[in-house]
Parts: sequence; structure tokens; C-alpha cells
Amino acid sequence: MFEFLFKRQGGDKSTAGPDAAAPGGQPSGKASGQGASHGPAPGGQGGPNTSREQQAEQLRQLNGDEAAAVEFLLRSEFSELRLAAAELVHSREQLERVHAAMRNTDRRVAKLTQSRLDAIRHHEAELRRGQEALAQARALLGDHLLTPNHVAELDRKWAITKAPELAPEFDAVRAELAQRLEAQVQLQRAMIDRLAALRQLDGAGLDAGALSERLASLQHEQEAALVAPEHASLPRALVAEFASEHARLTAGLATIEQDQAALAAREAALNDWQGKPQAELKPEQLRKDWNRLPALPANAAGAQLQQRFDALLAALPQEVRKPKPEPSAAKPAKPQQAGAPSAQDRKPARGADQQFIDNMDALEAALQQGSLHSAAELDKALKDSKDKGMRLSPAQADRLGQLRAELKRLSDWARWGGNVSREELIKTVEALPTQNLAMSELAKKVGSMRDRWKALDSLSGAAPRSLWERFDAACTAAYAPAAAHFRQLADERHANAARGQALVEEAQAEIARLQSGEADWKHVSGTVQRLRMAWSHLGAIDRKDKKRLDQLFSEALTTLQKPLETQRQVEMGVREQLIEEAQALDPHDRHAVDLLRELQHRWQEHARALPLERKAEQALWQRFRAACDALFAARKEHVHAADSERRAHEAAKEALCARLEAAAPEATPATAGKLVREAAAEWQAIGPVPRAHEARIEKRYHAAVAQVQHHADVARRAAGLALAGAVRDKLRLIQALENALVNPDAHTHAADWRQRWEAMLPLEGPYESLLHARFEAALAALDGERAGYARQLEANRERVQHELLKLEIAAGIDSGPEFARERLKLQVEVLQNSLKSGQKPGAQGDALRQLLSVPALADARTETRIEQLLMRQAKEGK
Repeated sequence: MFEFLFKRQGGDKSTAGPDAAAPGGQPSGKASGQGASHGPAPGGQGGPNTSREQQAEQLRQLNGDEAAAVEFLLRSEFSELRLAAAELVHSREQLERVHAAMRNTDRRVAKLTQSRLDAIRHHEAELRRGQEALAQARALLGDHLLTPNHVAELDRKWAITKAPELAPEFDAVRAELAQRLEAQVQLQRAMIDRLAALRQLDGAGLDAGALSERLASLQHEQEAALVAPEHASLPRALVAEFASEHARLTAGLATIEQDQAALAAREAALNDWQGKPQAELKPEQLRKDWNRLPALPANAAGAQLQQRFDALLAALPQEVRKPKPEPSAAKPAKPQQAGAPSAQDRKPARGADQQFIDNMDALEAALQQGSLHSAAELDKALKDSKDKGMRLSPAQADRLGQLRAELKRLSDWARWGGNVSREELIKTVEALPTQNLAMSELAKKVGSMRDRWKALDSLSGAAPRSLWERFDAACTAAYAPAAAHFRQLADERHANAARGQALVEEAQAEIARLQSGEADWKHVSGTVQRLRMAWSHLGAIDRKDKKRLDQLFSEALTTLQKPLETQRQVEMGVREQLIEEAQALDPHDRHAVDLLRELQHRWQEHARALPLERKAEQALWQRFRAACDALFAARKEHVHAADSERRAHEAAKEALCARLEAAAPEATPATAGKLVREAAAEWQAIGPVPRAHEARIEKRYHAAVAQVQHHADVARRAAGLALAGAVRDKLRLIQALENALVNPDAHTHAADWRQRWEAMLPLEGPYESLLHARFEAALAALDGERAGYARQLEANRERVQHELLKLEIAAGIDSGPEFARERLKLQVEVLQNSLKSGQKPGAQGDALRQLLSVPALADARTETRIEQLLMRQAKEGK
């Protein structure tokens, strides 16, 4: 309000001329008075608006040029234009430049640039995470040991990454990873199916050729799988099991071939015999030929062939043995066939009892059946009986001799066949080390070979020493790896027993520490879990030690777990309380997230202090996490509802701005205030809008309000100018009347003056009453005390000049160089009065109206100065 102190005063009388410029660029003197009614008001009030319009036009001409927008923003002094220019800035470098310049100057521009910089930094961080995930995906693609767990972890990492520009590249790499995983799955499924098919071959009943072909096909598929790109994903256990099963079936293939060859040979012989006449067939010869053939396999086909042979023998007529003639007989008797005793031989003669004859019959039957072991035992019993002094008849002795001769022949054949079988056994045992059998299977194989050797001893007699030494050496060499393996297992069992004893001692030491009062529950829990895990991975132990160590460890672990379980129950109660507190949180509370984070921190502290059992820990954690998720879901739903509400508020504010913009052109000083107040009240009642659109809608609202106020100010200014013109016209009429009172020659007819007064439009406000009173007073003096009123007019001239000068000082209007000295004196007085009483609103208007109400004579210069005051007041709306 003291701006008039800093106004440049008019020039001195010596330097001022009639064309000297007054403040604001208007010429002084009469020209200034004339210009006041047509051009800008004195003081140059149109400058800032012109500058704002020019800068607004420059902003419209930027056309999205970011660099030009930054330069414009840094030099503009209007905040709205700076904010509009900031909307065009998007690059990080320019945003940092604008933010550094406007951080302490323009809060809205700084907030906008800061939000965009934060968005850029967030996007860069997401892009870095996306690039890391992409690099991990590429590394996995080049890793030959790819597992589904790695891909699942990669998917979780990518799911929380928001980098859409990297999505096509990541999707391509992820598709290749999926193809690799699918290839692994197919390879593993084929491995399982191949192993199942291999196991089914064991009882499929295939012949040697089909089995060999099938084994070769499966082996070829297995070899192709082992060189496949994803062969590393094949389970090692399945690969080893396939190799073991394939080796076992391959080893059994030779036995199957031998069995099939034996079946074929016997079936061919049997078919040949069945095709001959029965008269040409001899049972004894058939038995010999049948026994010479390869041994029958112990299966259904072998049993069927044996039944066919027995049926063939049963269908043939049995031969009758003829007794041998006595040595004293004249004619030699035909030799009786072995195995066909006469009726006379079956009767006891000369001391041969029935038991001896039964033993001979049994010996004959055993020889016919090929049971050499039983035949040898019976022959030994017969020798014992004969050695006791039993005398045999010649027929019996001859029969016994024939039976023993047959026994010797069959024994020789059996010994020869046994030696052949022993040679085969030795070859089989010598081939065992090359079969890569499992140690347990190798031990079983060697044991079974020794059992078969013993069986051959009982069937075909003792083996030669050289064969036995070869067989024993081969068995020892074949069993050597198994023996070393079993020794290693024994050493491992002893070492495992020692480790088990150490675990028991550690558990007992922990019990002693717990009983002494040094209870670190986290350490106790970890120790119990570690001891239990170590005990489960301890390995095999000798049976005599395992029972003792199991009992000691179980007792120690029980002693440790009792107080630990008690403490865990207390801890579970604390976790339950945390869950209840999390469930009780109000999702609408603004501090709910902070409280939930505090609960999560407390949960982590308790979890670190004493871990619970895995199942209990997981169950409680799932409940706590569900409570946290429910809170965040409720808050998210609330945020969605709030966003919907904010969007509704935005629509309402947009509609309000549209109404203001539509009402602005028709706004008047009488309606503008009410319109703006109602709009402000409605604006405050609507509520917040989305933060991203807050600046824009605020800008539009203030622009609409400014537009309304601008139109109201224009209308107010026009009304003020019209009022000032009407006041000026009536004031000129009054001043002309007062000058006519002083001048005797002037026209002084009262009716004419009243007619001129009534021809003018009445004024609004207080001007009409005070000017009408002054006019009526002058008009009354025209017909009354004219001389006295003229003296009063002359007397008030000085007072009017003094008050007019004070009003010009207060309004900041130049008074002219002729009043420079008086103006300088009055400035101090005006300043002192202002400091004492303060600047009251409307004081200048009241002072001007009081000045206009004083009747006084005025020259043309004074009238011009008064009109300047009127015009200034009209433009300022006072």
C-alpha cells in the first residue's frame, strides 16, 4: 500500500514541458486528461496481462518441443504456464534439470517432475530385473543339467517383473526351456516303459530268437536314449537297473537256447519212434537212447515230452527175461535180459530172504529210472547183506551181477556226463567276473555253482582232483570282489556304529547342558533335528549293536524333546495370538499396514528364536499368511472402491468445470460471486480425484474460476466506467451550474438546469444522492442567496485542492509538476495517518465521494484531476 512512495515524481519545473511524459507513458497536462477517457489508465496497468498473453501464445507454439518447453519453463514467471510447459517434459535428463531448478521455486512443477523421475527409475529397476531373469533363462537353456525346479524358480522371478518390452524375447527362451523339459519327460517316460517291457520278457515265454531280437531292440533304444541331448535327466537308478536286468536276461538266453535245443532233439526222436511199428521198438533200447539225449528243461514242455515218452513205453510189449543155463547143463541156455527175473528168482532160495530180493528189485527199478545215487545205496545194502554170509542161488547171483554191471555202465556214463557238466560249470564260473553282476547276485551265483558241484558229486561220483582245483580257484577268483565288498560293508557297519555312539554321546551332552539351566531353545531344536537327520542317514549297523544304540538314542532324544515340546507349545500359543491380532486388524485403518508389518517382524523374531515342527510351523504360517492376505485383499478392494469413488469425483468435478466454463461468458459482477462461491462449496464437497489427474483437474477448475472472474471483472470494469462517465457528466453539469452562480453573465434559468439534470440517467449507489444534494443546493442558491453561495464556493476551492492532492497520493496518481512541493509535504502526513489508522477497505472511495459532495469552484485542471480519480476508481472496482 506504500507503492506511491516509490513512484517516480514528475520532473522539475525547469525540466518539465508541456509534452513531458507522466508515469505510465501518458503525456502530462491536458493531453493526460483527454487520454484518461480513451486509453489505458495512468500507471501502465495493462503491462502484466500483455506479458502473460504473450507467454501463453509462446507456450501454444511449442508443439511438443521438449527442449524449448524446458527453456520456456525456466524463464517464465507464471506458475500456471510453467506447469503446462512441464507437461511436455518426459526425458530423464530434462526432468532432472527442471526438478533441480524448480525444487525450491514451484512446488507443483517439482512434484510433477519428481513423480515422472520416480516412474522412470521404477521402470529401469523393473527392466534390470527383467534382464536378470532373461540372463538366467539363457543360462538355464545352456545348462545340460536342467531341472523343473530351476524353471519354476525362473517363472516366479519373471512373474513379479514388469518389463513388457522384454516379454517376446523371454517368451522365446521360455518356450525353448519348455521344449527341453518336455523332451526330458518323454525320455524319462520312455525309460520307464522300456524297463517295464524288459521286466515282462522274463515270463513272456518267448523263444530264443524272439527274445534275442527283443533284447537287441531294447538295447538299441537304450543306447539311443543315453546319447540323447537330455540324457543327463535320466534317473541313474533306472539306467543301472536296466543294465542289470538286460545282462541277466542275456545271460539266461544261452540256457533257453540249450533247453530249446534239448526239447527239439527229444521231440524229433519221439516223433521218429512214434512213426515206427511197435514191433521194431525195444523199451530198453528206447530208454538208453532217451537218456543219451540232452537233459529236459524243468518246465511244462519238458514234462509234456516226458509224459509222451512214458506213454510210448507203456504201449510197447514188455520183454521177458530168460534164465541163464546152469554150467552143468548140456545145452547152454539163452541169457535172460537184465531186469526180467523169473518167478523162480523171486522166491527165496538157500538163505536169500525177501528183503534181499526186494533190494534187488529196488536196484533194478532205480537203474531203469536212472537214479544212480539210489542204486548205489541199494548196491551197498546188498553187499552188506551178502557179506553177512547170505548165499545166493546161481540165478540170483547172475541177476545181481547183471545189475551191478548195468550200475557200473551207467555210473561210467554218469561220471563222464558229470565231468562234462563240471567243465561247463567251470566255464560258467570263469565267465562270472565279466558279467558285471551286483555283489549280492555274484555271491548267490557262486554259492549256487558250488551247490551244483556237490549235486554232481552225489549223482556222478567224486570229481577228479584237477577239476576240483580248477573249479575252486575259479570260484575263489569270481567271489573275490564280493568278498572285498562284504568286508567293506562290515567296515562301514563298524564305522556307522562308531558314529552312532558319537551321536548318542552328543545327545547326552546336550541333555547335561539343558539340565544345567543353559537352555538355548533354538540350539536345542537345531540339535534335535540335526541328530535325528544324522541318525536317519547313519547307514547299516550290525544287529548286535543296532538294538543297543537304538535304545540309547531313543531315550536321549525323548529326554531332549520333552522340555522342547513344552516350550514349543508356549511358542504355538504366541503364534496363535499373533494370528488373532492379524485377523483383528481393521483394513480401513490407515495404520493397518504398519501394524501388520510389526506383527510380521514379531513372527520372524519368534521363528528365529525357536523353530517349530515343520508341519506345525507350516500350518500356523499358512493361517498367518492367510490373515495377512485377507487384510491386503480388503485394502485392495477398498482401494478399488476408492479409485471408483475418485473417478466418480473426477467426473463430477469435470462437470462442474464444464458448467463454470459455460457460465463464464455470461458472468456479471452480481452473479459471479455467487457462482464462484457455490462452485467452491460444491468443489470442496465432491472429494478427492485420482492423483494422476489431480493437477490437471485443479488446473482446469482454477482456469474456469479465473475465466468467470475475468468476465465479471470485465463487466465490473465496464459498469464502473459507465458509472464514472455518468458521474463525470453530472459532476460537469454541477460544476457548470456553480460556475454560472459566480459568473453574472452566464445562463442562470433554473428550469433549464433542472431539465438538463432530469435528462441524465440516475446513478447507482451513493453518488446519486450526494450529487443530487449538491445540485439542489446550487439550484436553490440560484434563486436565493447567490452571493453567499458564491463565497462558499470560493472558500471551498482550497479545501478541495488539498483533499484532491491527498487522494492522488493515496491512489498513486501523478499530480503534475506544479504540485510537486505540496505533494512532497503531504506524503509524510499520509504515511503517518496510514501507520496510525491502517489501510481500511473502501476508504479511498469514501474520501472521493466526500470530495465530490463539497461544492467548490474548480478550474479545468482540477476537473481533469477529479475525472482521473473517477476513472481509476472505476477500473479498480472501488
